Amino acid sequence: MHDGRRVHVPWVLPGERVLATLAGSGRAEPTTWLSRSADRATPACPHFATCGGCAVQHLAADPYRRWKHELATAAARRAGFPDLVPEPLVASSPGSRRRATFAAVRAGGGVALGFHAPASRDIVDLQSCPVLLPELQDLLVPLRTALATVLAPAQRCDIALTATRTGLDALVLGAVPRDRLAPLAGLPGIARLCLAEAPGREPELVAQHRAPAIDFDGIPVEPPAGTFLQATAEGEAAIRAAVETGLGSARRVADLFSGCGTLALPLARRRQILAIDSHRVAIDVLDRAARAAGLAPRVTVAVRDLDRRPLVPEELSGIDAVVFDPPREGARAQAEALARSAVPRVVAVSCNPATFARDAAILAAGGYRLERLTPIDQFLWSPHLELVGVFARPRAARPPRNP
Repeated sequence: MHDGRRVHVPWVLPGERVLATLAGSGRAEPTTWLSRSADRATPACPHFATCGGCAVQHLAADPYRRWKHELATAAARRAGFPDLVPEPLVASSPGSRRRATFAAVRAGGGVALGFHAPASRDIVDLQSCPVLLPELQDLLVPLRTALATVLAPAQRCDIALTATRTGLDALVLGAVPRDRLAPLAGLPGIARLCLAEAPGREPELVAQHRAPAIDFDGIPVEPPAGTFLQATAEGEAAIRAAVETGLGSARRVADLFSGCGTLALPLARRRQILAIDSHRVAIDVLDRAARAAGLAPRVTVAVRDLDRRPLVPEELSGIDAVVFDPPREGARAQAEALARSAVPRVVAVSCNPATFARDAAILAAGGYRLERLTPIDQFLWSPHLELVGVFARPRAARPPRNP
């Protein structure tokens, strides 16, 4: 506290005492440690505290896991389930992150390539990153060199890279002339290069050496450029396992916000699946993958904006269970519709504990009870946390008219 106001001091652990210098409204920078916590660890990255990508590399492994588990506990508490104890944390390993978006700027005779500094447009020029897969780290040096010939002086862009089974899928985000991108297309390991010159514009293909290929539990998919994928293969597998457990014996399942089939395709091996997403390209990819895998008789797809037009109770008649995995904003409208429905089971996947708690509270008001909550840590050393919550409606309960 300073003059009656709370001040945030980064990189300080509970119980530590420091001298700090005010650095703006509500923030101070630590200058001298007077005492250090036994929970403090040596950060794994030389860029820690300058790069905005990781916030808690200075916290030792055991207290870190307890902290992440408490985030899940707090979400259940906010949703109205104070007695629920979440499952043990499932954590991805260092060096397993398969996708990342790097910022780049040409300045000072070279190119800075990396992640932004905390609360800043400044780019931390990465030399290494302990969360990334080796193939992403290995591209940093050649990518920086190539960008020096691609970008004009002071020009910025972002580059999204995803590691796939057949190579790296690269997407340039920014007003970079297409005819200047040849040096990027020729980089080692690049399978496909696409360009999106403005936010919201569909990516256009620049070059393709091999079709990018990913597997959802052994089912091959050619992902569209810039599509959403879970951050790590380990995290994806943990989410899928938690969803499978949560669905139990449900045979007819609606997978809402399905993307290109992360859950829908594996689930279709032994269930009837209705897969819905607002992104037509992703739904088309899911449909093609289902046909190629011989799963088409079990998969029905639809394009629909579920935030504006959620599935209403009448449309959910006959559905044994619903899975939803929305963006960070959550699924308020769909949760409200589910709360009025008679669907026996709901499995909510969320990358945002705050919106998970909100949506879970809506389901609870409609008569659902949270039976199981699995925290999954895909974003190592950050405050982000994935949650998979399993909700059930008691057999004797009837959905209220106005939950």
